Amino acid sequence: MAKLLSEKEEKYMATHNATIERKDNGATLKLALGSDELTIVLTEDNPNEVKSVFNKLLSNLKNGEIEFTLIDTTEDLYFHICKEYITQLNAELKSTYNELKDNGLLNEVE
Repeated sequence: MAKLLSEKEEKYMATHNATIERKDNGATLKLALGSDELTIVLTEDNPNEVKSVFNKLLSNLKNGEIEFTLIDTTEDLYFHICKEYITQLNAELKSTYNELKDNGLLNEVE
């Protein structure tokens, strides 16, 4: 029989790594989400790709609250852009998770 998450389970937040891949022709923000790796190309304007990443994040968010931590040692322009991006992303993920929870849209756990 399926059950809703308990308060203790709800308070658990999965933290995932975000990394920056730099190449001569551009840079990519990589979000590790379990066995999946979601990528956002920082040097191209591709709204459909970003939309696809956010749809996958939303789908995973229904299973529990998540946040990302930027793992990078090179403090360049990409680092500062991604640091702010991750800060904003985490705030949006938290807000969206709370909306899903308030509207009873979280997935049930066996």
